[in-house]
Amino acid sequence: MRRLAGGLAGCLLLAGVLAGCSSARSSLGTSDSSCYLALPTATKAIGGHGRLLGVHLFTLTSLRHRSPHLFKALALGHDGSERVCVVAFSGVFDQATVSHPRGRSSGRLAVVVATTPGNELLGTVIFTRAPLHFGHPHIG
Repeated sequence: MRRLAGGLAGCLLLAGVLAGCSSARSSLGTSDSSCYLALPTATKAIGGHGRLLGVHLFTLTSLRHRSPHLFKALALGHDGSERVCVVAFSGVFDQATVSHPRGRSSGRLAVVVATTPGNELLGTVIFTRAPLHFGHPHIG
């Protein structure tokens, strides 16, 4: 009887550990996960052209500090604590082909800024070079 109880307890413990490893996750494990909801808005803002480079979540205050050129190009009068999603695309862009154009008249990079969670488009800023790092860090 002891052997059976021990085996049953071991099986239950193993099942609990395995269930924890395979449980569903609702986020990507990054602080930028909520911004993936802004992708349809961002894609529409650039007319569906270009290749996605990356997505970042900022407050307007942190965006002002991390990328003053991007913040200045947006010319916003919003609250500094408002959260925004910054989505970058590479390609060929000009002010006639993007929604709410800001910045240069043409360039190879479009940075779309939208509020979160409301997905209100604040502007599409055209650059020749990225104002922020959008790649993933590599270890090794």
